[in-house]
Amino acid sequence: MNTFDINSLNKELIDFTERSASMYHTVSAIEGYMDMAGFAELKEGESWKLSPGGRYYVTRNNSSIIAFSIGDVSDRLYFKIGASHSDSPSFALKDMPELSGPGSYLRLNVEGYGGMIDYSWLDRPLGIAGRVMVRTVKDGRTVVESRLINPDEDLFIIPSLCIHFNRDVNKGFAFNHQVDMCPLVSSGQMTAEDFRQLIADYAGAEVQDITGMNLFLVNRQKGRIWGARKEFVSAGHLDDLQCAFTSMKGFLRNLEGGYCANEQQVPGVNVFACFDNEEVGSGTKQGALSTFLSDTLRRICMGLDRNEEDYLKALAGSFMISSDNAHALHPNHPEKSDPVNTPMLNKGIVIKENASQKYCTDAFSRSIFRAVCDDAGVPYQSFANRSDVPGGSTLGNLSCTKVSMHAVDIGLPQLAMHSAYETAGTMDTVYGAEAFARFYGSDILIEGSDRASVSLF
Repeated sequence: MNTFDINSLNKELIDFTERSASMYHTVSAIEGYMDMAGFAELKEGESWKLSPGGRYYVTRNNSSIIAFSIGDVSDRLYFKIGASHSDSPSFALKDMPELSGPGSYLRLNVEGYGGMIDYSWLDRPLGIAGRVMVRTVKDGRTVVESRLINPDEDLFIIPSLCIHFNRDVNKGFAFNHQVDMCPLVSSGQMTAEDFRQLIADYAGAEVQDITGMNLFLVNRQKGRIWGARKEFVSAGHLDDLQCAFTSMKGFLRNLEGGYCANEQQVPGVNVFACFDNEEVGSGTKQGALSTFLSDTLRRICMGLDRNEEDYLKALAGSFMISSDNAHALHPNHPEKSDPVNTPMLNKGIVIKENASQKYCTDAFSRSIFRAVCDDAGVPYQSFANRSDVPGGSTLGNLSCTKVSMHAVDIGLPQLAMHSAYETAGTMDTVYGAEAFARFYGSDILIEGSDRASVSLF
């Protein structure tokens, strides 16, 4: 195994999570990586000029991104796709976010984005991040432009109700988002107008020029590597930024002289995709259920002077790895897991399967992915829910309804999924990056659903 350094890779992961304070910041951080690696930005509203051996990326809504490098397609065109998502559960500010009172308090009016663990957001410093739309006038035209904000400040706290006023809180308590989860901004030194001015200052704009906001609460607790043997990494939104990060690092590894000396000679087109809105169903213009992936793959084919039949033939020979973190065995609640298909931290990549097809893995795609891992010397594990516990779904099976191809659902094992502060294994970060590096550096030949071969190019 051509190993990434475990310590430096996990430190870089923590830095990535802290820069990726919202889905917009996630894509901005990924764009930075792509720019450094010599990728050219494409615009959906402009003509694309592609060249053999070229490196390109395109974004949608500034919250989803697809990057691709064109290898050797002279003999056979197909796609090797790694897909993850840029968003995580949080609390979103409403359009009118200020709540004045009771008394002289100023609070924020928020609603849940995704299925978060509510109590994990209490009694910790919180910040704010997202995009602000600002109106300007240029050359006599009114222009509305997006500006990202992520101030390095502890701004809010959602205070718990003391046990004296809720004696049964430790026996179980259902939080009401409209009542219990409103962040405290000020006890009297700020008004609603002051808060609006604060946001305008962060955006470098006048209050009257702000025309819209997509802002989210951010856990300000720093990520860290911990444990006497440095086995664990904890940070906000490891689901799914750990997979987004490791798939991106694997995607870029071959371009940095990793497994392959010349990426132009690697068969097929390598594709890295990171979609928004997985935590709320993916049914948006920039989600996995949108046309973003199919539009991009079609335009790649057109840019390579291929027709619609060539596109459909390419899909039939393509393979997707859908990567979204997986549930590890909980040390205090082993009864919640399947007796056998139960992943552990630092024991390898998790292959996820579900009889009700909540995941896209089947025996064929599992076998292809296992071959990739075996070639890379990367261990893997299996995950299935208890048969009496319904499981969640992810973006793999949703993407395949729009762009049908063989696909496998995987993840890195973690604890406290959807908490404001999650925990994973440091070694699994390396395993994820290594597996994707080998995947992107391989030639995968698929013959229907009967035969496939995987070879390191």
